[in-house]
Amino acid sequence: MRTRNLGGLLLNEDSRDPIAAHMARSLAVLERATQDSKLNASARDIAAAIVAALRAGNKLLIIGNGGSAADAQHIAAEIVGRYKQDRPAYAAIALTTDTSALTAIANDYGFEQVFARQVAGLGQPGDVLLALSTSGRSANILAALRTARERGLVTVGFTGTKGEGLRTLCDHLLIAPSDDTPLVQQIHLAIGHGICDQIEQTMMREGAPE
Repeated sequence: MRTRNLGGLLLNEDSRDPIAAHMARSLAVLERATQDSKLNASARDIAAAIVAALRAGNKLLIIGNGGSAADAQHIAAEIVGRYKQDRPAYAAIALTTDTSALTAIANDYGFEQVFARQVAGLGQPGDVLLALSTSGRSANILAALRTARERGLVTVGFTGTKGEGLRTLCDHLLIAPSDDTPLVQQIHLAIGHGICDQIEQTMMREGAPE
């Protein structure tokens, strides 16, 4: 039976203890992400791109499927509401929340267009589209990124090690060091929180948008 020591707590990596095994895998991938200089540089670049858009009066649009849809809403809430500090609201919209738009678009145009159609209607040049896709292959994510490119948005992708193909559609691509969907999502949210913190601190230090 393999164990991992975490601050004096032994985490069991045996599959007969799924909770402890998941904790051990989570710790390992977080350690890899922390030591990945390229990933961390990408995260800083993404934060800077979002800050530049917000400072210019533009907005952040966020998309994702399943658990990534929940992460999209989570990140948007941190930007519009607050992360840690009281400050002005910043413009962010999760395109995963309007059930009427999602179902109408899916019914009339197909599920592949549920995000692209919203980007076409809401996206403006200089906005940022953040696309969360653990696989990097979801048809509706790819369609939205193509539409964003056509409309002059800054395109950002969050994916896992199997999503390298997103690079052709993204100005900035962050690759979590795993191909395990739950672990990729955990890294995405952890980095998303870090980016929210950097955005908030930078925007408050520089003052509110003019």
